[in-house]
Amino acid sequence: MNNVLKFSKKSRKWLFGLMILFVVLVCDQLSKYWILNIFDLPEKRSVEILPCLNFTMVWNKAITFGMLGDVLGQYAPIIFAVLAFSIAVGLFVWMIRASKLCVILSLGAIIGGAVGNIIDRVRFGAVVDFIHLHVNGWSWYVFNIADSAIVCGVGMLLIDAFFRQGSKY
Repeated sequence: MNNVLKFSKKSRKWLFGLMILFVVLVCDQLSKYWILNIFDLPEKRSVEILPCLNFTMVWNKAITFGMLGDVLGQYAPIIFAVLAFSIAVGLFVWMIRASKLCVILSLGAIIGGAVGNIIDRVRFGAVVDFIHLHVNGWSWYVFNIADSAIVCGVGMLLIDAFFRQGSKY
């Protein structure tokens, strides 16, 4: 019985990924709650925070950067949520099998972001996006904390893949 409850040092590393997953998920959902219910961004539509940062309300019914939103019609939120959940499960399996801490943390961030956006799709039929960066006429797509965690996690995985030494994952 004791052996069942004991984790080896290697197998405990994935708990750090789980911790990052929950931190990202909580920060994402709290920020969206605040934007929708306290700051009331849907009513205000867009508010300048800094000269290069606005909070702009966007309900993203599509995939990244608005892709495929109109193609799948009313079933898009369900299809995207199921697809994202399936990918998140696969990434979670990868995370608990991984041995490198940077890979584990990256996957935790990606999964936390994916779950945050899945929750939005299930609750609202769309993802709540509100962070809008712009400089000198250049404007980036409106995004949220979950999107940021996914991009940073993927970036860390790519850096690890290019500069990897030793373990293959």
